[in-house]
Amino acid sequence: MRCNVTRIIRETNKKPIFVGVNFNAMISLSEENYLKAIYHLQQGITDGVSTNAMAEKLETKASSVTDMLKKLAKKELVIYQKYKGVTLTESGRKSALEIVRKHRLWEVFLVDKLNFSWDEVHDVAEQLEHVKSKKLARELDQFLEYPKRDPHGDPIPDAEGNLKISHKTLLSNLEVGQDGYLIGVKDTSSDFLKYLDKNGISLGQKIEILDKENFDNSMLIKVNRKEMRISLLVSSNIYIKP
Repeated sequence: MRCNVTRIIRETNKKPIFVGVNFNAMISLSEENYLKAIYHLQQGITDGVSTNAMAEKLETKASSVTDMLKKLAKKELVIYQKYKGVTLTESGRKSALEIVRKHRLWEVFLVDKLNFSWDEVHDVAEQLEHVKSKKLARELDQFLEYPKRDPHGDPIPDAEGNLKISHKTLLSNLEVGQDGYLIGVKDTSSDFLKYLDKNGISLGQKIEILDKENFDNSMLIKVNRKEMRISLLVSSNIYIKP
């Protein structure tokens, strides 16, 4: 673990006093995962992220989440208030975006250069995103010719943490007669992506709504001149640009 220590000036009771230490730089792999999870869960909400939502996303106990949030709060990476949830500080958001940036760049690299399919890359990128080298991230971005989106359609933050956000809506929000282009997926699980592949549904395709059931909101859609019926679960996980 790297620490930005400029000098140690003395010891008091065998405990070193550090001068010029950036404790925010001392972020563990587990802490990075928490920051990234908070970032994703914060999207589209105005209130803080609940510990229960964090526990569900990270598949851990709420008590463990609370302990970690207290640690992150001491490092001034989050603002945590009991019963009010957690939000990222500016420093925490910057750190989270750095992790998201590396994750999405690695996904592009795995698909474009190593011939991984889009349902295979997430777990591998989860490991590669924790490499600390900023130079590696810059060189990878340049090598890939500065991609704007990952294989799932999600925007890639630039080196300064800026994101280009496109207007999008869920396919489930469209009505009969409307159409749009598939620009991303909400569910990036391997099972869902394999389902889309099996049915010939991919990024950039035009999707038309031919029919919509009032009972269960399932849809009859047209993709690549092929008609198919999809469930509400499927349409609720596909992002469309009208």
